[in-house]
Amino acid sequence: MTIRVLVVEDEPVAAEAHRVYVERLAGFSVAGVVHSGGDALRFCEREPVDLVLLDFYLPDTHGLAVCRSLRAAGLPIDVIAVTSARDLALVKAAVSAGVVQYLLKPFTFASLREKLERYAEFRGASGEVSGQADVDRALASLRTPDRGPLPKGMSTQTLDAITEALAAAADGLSAGGAATVIGASRVTARRYLEYLADNGLAQREPRYGQVGRPEVWYRAKT
Repeated sequence: MTIRVLVVEDEPVAAEAHRVYVERLAGFSVAGVVHSGGDALRFCEREPVDLVLLDFYLPDTHGLAVCRSLRAAGLPIDVIAVTSARDLALVKAAVSAGVVQYLLKPFTFASLREKLERYAEFRGASGEVSGQADVDRALASLRTPDRGPLPKGMSTQTLDAITEALAAAADGLSAGGAATVIGASRVTARRYLEYLADNGLAQREPRYGQVGRPEVWYRAKT
């Protein structure tokens, strides 16, 4: 069964990136994209939604207020917080409000994919548990293992920019093209593109010009 996702993000560029990310994943579809808490609640009241990707800093209200309103309305909708809020008190409040996962901005497609895949695994579990171990196993499916730090000299911000640029480029990008999009050097862009390719998040494609060696292009892996 397809999991219907509502993207709630006030920044249009970020909202579009989140939409593209979700649409790339099998088993998920984007039910809609809205830019405020009020619009999110109205959408959930009239359209079928299974999961909300929720920014906390919205122009009309806080994401926690949206979570509490969903609960008060009795809507069986799960929430993954997608936010830059790093206050642990807020994280604890989010858990109390029913948030199932918490994803910090900025993030890469790989990070969101892992969260959504684990959520799908949790949601897809069914039947009766035989004991505490089965309960613990089901809850553990929501936890994302730590992938470890990026290689020395690489930043999450630049990786995220490269990932978004690649996702938006239907025909792929060369290192030079990616460098132009994110405002970095060709060498820097190539390093990040190679990192994505080595980790299975992009694929390399040789493209032949009129003369000389083929140029390597990179395409987001779907």
